[in-house]
Amino acid sequence: MAIKNAFYAQSGGVTAVINASACGVIQTARKHTDKIGKVFAGRNGIIGALKEELIDTSLESDDAIAALLHTPGGAFGSCRYKLKNISENQREYERLIEVFRAHDIGYFFYNGGGDSQDTAYKVSQIGEKMGYPITCIGVPKTVDNDLPFTDCCPGFGSVAKYIATSTLEASLDIKSMCETSTKVFILEVMGRHAGWIAASGGLAGQGEGQPPHIILFPEIPFNREKFLERVDQCVKDYGYCVVVASEGAQYEDGRFVADAGAKDAFGHTQLGGVAPALANMVKQALGHKYHWAVADYLQRAARHIASATDVEQAYTVGKAAVEMAIAGKQALMPTIVREQANPYRWSIGEANLSEVANQEKKMPIHYITDDGFGITQDCRDYLQPLIEGESFPPFENGLPKVAHLKNQLVEKKLRTEFKL
Repeated sequence: MAIKNAFYAQSGGVTAVINASACGVIQTARKHTDKIGKVFAGRNGIIGALKEELIDTSLESDDAIAALLHTPGGAFGSCRYKLKNISENQREYERLIEVFRAHDIGYFFYNGGGDSQDTAYKVSQIGEKMGYPITCIGVPKTVDNDLPFTDCCPGFGSVAKYIATSTLEASLDIKSMCETSTKVFILEVMGRHAGWIAASGGLAGQGEGQPPHIILFPEIPFNREKFLERVDQCVKDYGYCVVVASEGAQYEDGRFVADAGAKDAFGHTQLGGVAPALANMVKQALGHKYHWAVADYLQRAARHIASATDVEQAYTVGKAAVEMAIAGKQALMPTIVREQANPYRWSIGEANLSEVANQEKKMPIHYITDDGFGITQDCRDYLQPLIEGESFPPFENGLPKVAHLKNQLVEKKLRTEFKL
């Protein structure tokens, strides 16, 4: 089999460990020069392929690639750009194959969530159809933890660790000041349709009265009266109330509590801030002094407090993706298989991209307490090993050291420019 180059791209919201997957892909490819030539990375994700803006990672030193293991963000740039169905916009897929053909690319590794796995699957189909077969392997990534067929998603464990830690620390602050200051604290976390991140805040406390006192999940319809009643009761019983709220909290009719009335690049409802919306309810109905915070990008960029389990899994799925490709496998995504809960043991499995694409794994109902405001022991048992272990980055002058890449583009070979 002739040696072919590989294309790797990062997609969607980045994480504290997506670059660890990139490290796994590139380091593993460098060990198999009999099968893989150069690894090109898409500048700003799949857009880099469409615009023929390919980064030559072979120009990066081994040390620079190794530093990706402890660097958050997306080292090559990511994007929120969803390719339409082949029937709707075949030109995009034809353009991808045209670019791959021009640069002798025979492997496609797409690092992202459900939309990205869908793209990888479609590219495998169009390549076959156009007479240019390309090996397509998805690399799982999403802080939302909502990909099916995998025990967890790389990126989630570190967010969970950050949210659990932040909930614990902020709760101690509120508790110490509640007599004369803030009595209600609301932390807004990511999670549009699945409450995995919000649930992780529940690891901060276990006994009766320990915060968080309320968790709001997208899976449980939001009831304003029930929520306010619980807040008020917590303030009376404990002196304060800590709330962890998923951005996707929604009413019984499906309306988001924080619906901003717009759509994002993927066509999803743009959410405008559930924390201030809840705080306003508390202010108007109860009059308690409140404070709110939005974890926002901080939760997914916090490499300094990443879970060692998450870092290892992120690297391993990148490595496994390359090994699957050179073994001749096609249209698959490496998965994480939980072999044992305590102590936690896991291995790598695989799932068909056709089945992974555009599927969302929500929290099982038995992971949520009967009152809808907390997590069960089963949920704790699932979450706990995912946040364990510390993987601190190296520090210099008091700050984390990060990778600094050249990100040099290869010379374009196609005459035509592609308009997005």
